[in-house]
Amino acid sequence: MAPPDLPLFERDREQAVLSAVIGELRSGRPALVTVTGEPGLGQNELLRWAAGQARDRGVHVLAARATSAEHELRYGVVAQLLAPEDRDIATRLFVAPQRPGGLPGLNHLLTACHDRPTLLVVQDVQWLDPASLRWLEALARRLPRAPLALLTSTTGTAIDRPEWSVGTPLTGLASTIELALPPLTTSGVSAAVRTVCGVPGDTDFTHALAQATRGVPAVVHEVLLRFTRTGCAPRAEHVEHLRALTAEVVGDHAAQALSELRDPVAVDVLRALAVCGDLLDFPLVCTLAGLHPVPEARLRATLMASGLLTPRDGSPPGHDAVVRARILEEMPAADRADLYARAARLAQRVAVADQGIAELLLRARPVGAPWAVATLRRGFAAALRSGRRDRATAYLARALDEPLRSEERARVELQLASVQMVTAPTAAERRLHGLIRSTGTGTGLRSQAVDLCLLGGDTRAARLAQPTGPGTLGDPAPCDADVPAPRRGSGTGSPPGRRARAVAGDATAPRGGITSDPAHRDGADEHPERTATADNDATVSAREELATVGDRHELATVSERHELIALLRVARFLRHEETCPGVPPAPALPEHSHSPAVAGVRAWEHAMAGVHLEASRRLARAAFAPDPGGRPPLVTPRLFACRALFLTDDGDEAEAHLATLLNEAHRQRAAIAIAHVLAVRADLHLRHGRPDAAARDLAAAEAELPPARLHPLFVPYWASLNLVADLQNGRPDRAREIAARPVPSLSEECATSAYLLFARGVLARSEDDPQRARAYFRACGRWLLHYGCVNPAVLPWRSLAAEAAHALGDDAEALRLTREEVRLAARWGTRSALGRAELGLAVVIRENRTEHFRAAVATLSESPARTDYTRAVLELASAESAEAERRTALALTSRRASTAGGVAPGPLPGFSQAPPAPAGVPPGRGAAPHPRPPAGWPALSPAEHETALLAASGLANREIATTLSVTTRAVELRLSGVYRKLRIRGREELRALRYGPEGG
Repeated sequence: MAPPDLPLFERDREQAVLSAVIGELRSGRPALVTVTGEPGLGQNELLRWAAGQARDRGVHVLAARATSAEHELRYGVVAQLLAPEDRDIATRLFVAPQRPGGLPGLNHLLTACHDRPTLLVVQDVQWLDPASLRWLEALARRLPRAPLALLTSTTGTAIDRPEWSVGTPLTGLASTIELALPPLTTSGVSAAVRTVCGVPGDTDFTHALAQATRGVPAVVHEVLLRFTRTGCAPRAEHVEHLRALTAEVVGDHAAQALSELRDPVAVDVLRALAVCGDLLDFPLVCTLAGLHPVPEARLRATLMASGLLTPRDGSPPGHDAVVRARILEEMPAADRADLYARAARLAQRVAVADQGIAELLLRARPVGAPWAVATLRRGFAAALRSGRRDRATAYLARALDEPLRSEERARVELQLASVQMVTAPTAAERRLHGLIRSTGTGTGLRSQAVDLCLLGGDTRAARLAQPTGPGTLGDPAPCDADVPAPRRGSGTGSPPGRRARAVAGDATAPRGGITSDPAHRDGADEHPERTATADNDATVSAREELATVGDRHELATVSERHELIALLRVARFLRHEETCPGVPPAPALPEHSHSPAVAGVRAWEHAMAGVHLEASRRLARAAFAPDPGGRPPLVTPRLFACRALFLTDDGDEAEAHLATLLNEAHRQRAAIAIAHVLAVRADLHLRHGRPDAAARDLAAAEAELPPARLHPLFVPYWASLNLVADLQNGRPDRAREIAARPVPSLSEECATSAYLLFARGVLARSEDDPQRARAYFRACGRWLLHYGCVNPAVLPWRSLAAEAAHALGDDAEALRLTREEVRLAARWGTRSALGRAELGLAVVIRENRTEHFRAAVATLSESPARTDYTRAVLELASAESAEAERRTALALTSRRASTAGGVAPGPLPGFSQAPPAPAGVPPGRGAAPHPRPPAGWPALSPAEHETALLAASGLANREIATTLSVTTRAVELRLSGVYRKLRIRGREELRALRYGPEGG
């Protein structure tokens, strides 16, 4: 209720009406006035003001107030009205037996009114007891015969609607008026702030107050009183404090109204409404509250009268969140949980949306029904689709409270941990470690748990899962004791060792016969047809042995062992812990395993060592084959297989597999897997000269996995990708900022540190600081060698360190490093690695530099390394230009010494006398000499000259922009200037000018 001193803001119209009624009452004209509105709008305050005005004008005033506590007290309000006239009236009304049709004191009141005008003021008529209601209705029918006015207030719908409030013929000629009070407008709230606080409030403060209080004067007044006690000024910076105070006040009002509600049935219905009023209609809510004899209309009216229930926009009544919370706080915890459980069952029966039922189940006790877990899991998926990860984890955590089978519980735990890896990584690790240690985990779940831990940066999980028993330390084939005996009567005479090898390896292998035996591998490379036949025979034999043995459980155990060893090898790569005391070395990968996880990790290890290109390519492809035993695929081995594929120059194939991985991660709503797939794809984009696509993938990855949640083991890798992408996209300031950021101490212990060292070296190289660049490239090399990575395709640190050494004058070191890289790249065998190595050698060598550059261009033209190819073309053009200048100087000298004359002048810079073969043509294939260059060529600016050379070499505008660190629009403008000055129409004519008619 409104405090007695609440100012009557924005009630001028109502005050004018009441003043007119009082004036006409003094003239003998009766009236019926009802003031309505939600609780707190000031109805009773307005009635008290009218009573004061009437007394000041000499009108006799009789006042009473109905309450919920006296709703069953006979004539409770009548006794209050007549007590000033007759002090003994209360005793007679309450004690004397009720006579049929009796209206005690009414005739005496009407007789007295003829001598003096009288105003009857009754507050809160929604709580009138039945006897007082009949008495006041009888009074209303007699109003035309007496100078008397009845002024009442109500909060919305009364329990028994008084007939006088609707203007029925019962009132005769008496004026019947209903005043509905609206909430305060923003202007009224602003006036209240100025009145209570003493100073005007700013716009944001006033708007927030009006929105939080809904303009209810009682709430506005009390909130402002509490706010002023804190000593704060009504400014925008205190809006959050204001909202907290408003929640307190609304909650206190709700608690007070709830304490005044005496009807137990109404209380039960109110609690049911607080639980599911937004999901179920009112009749179903009444059903949830239990069987009761009270009519629905009366229950609705009782709740509306209490102020705890308000209609909104014609929809079914609802509660504010604060009021709902305060109502439920009054319930014992066990009763509240039981009410939520019953509400969830009812909602499920009437087919409420999954998320609505899931919200009920969150606060309910376990219901023990299968539909509960299914509903919570569907709610989990819906919450993830809407980006509400916290809510999604709450749903799955609640599902674990239900009775579940062990395998189903493990799957829910794994699904929950996949989301918690982003929101609560510590809790996710604890949950996954429990799954890894569990002996009753279902097929593939332990491996998936370790896989998820590795994506989160937890390498300890792989050692927790390290298998014990036969095959632990790299022995791929279990001993005969591990293999179940053949069935009797199977008719097989296979030796036990052969049968064991079949179960352990060949039976679980993907097609292709992958093996790690060097002799077998080399032989496979030399005789692919013989190897394929032998492998097919081995596969058929293995399947026959498997059918003979027939023990799927043992097969699953062996497959899991191989997967766990593969994941342990990944953990070893991410973080070298074998130097720590008490940490055993990681076991070698199984020799004869056809597990896709083993194939993926082995492909990466071959790529790291820079050996067996074809075997690495074949293994990487086998990593994406379905597991013969139907085990779910793992993410980490397939990511490493993708990285191996783009080291083997199979970037398009790797990109297709990454797209498959990304779609799979999106279907599973695994944010951490999505982020890692996007990061690896960004690496691929950078290697293929697409920095803009890399920047988009990195931004999407950080949206899924914020940098603050990224494990320290992956910080260097992500930072290096962002640094290089910014550098190639022409944002050196951001690249320098990334390079200067400190990294966690744990980041300095992992293999990915080499990537950040390399990226910092690239930045120093772009800033023309060879001393610092060489230091970074050397540190990168030491770190890679520490982890067994010698393949220059991973990071070409040798050639870049050699260029820095060459710039510092140390040609011996430069030649040593570049020749070593050429040797290692040739051993690996990809065009990208070899072309980069040849380019590095051409930069630092003195003899036949142009020929070396031509060899690098020819090699790189057949590789996906577009950035390196662009650089090689530029270097070749520069070298040819220098040679052309020297030839021109010699020709001019010869002409001056000659008396014959008639010798044509040599070519201008940028045009060679014998132009090189175009990109992709092997050195030695000549082109026809070019005629004299066009007259406009010397007019080109250096920037236009450089751009024209690249365009003539066949590069697209985007590639030229990436190479020159300018925008695509700048390239377009430069080429337009070139075409205009040379008086040509496009690239074809420019290419003809560059290479001659035979060279295109």
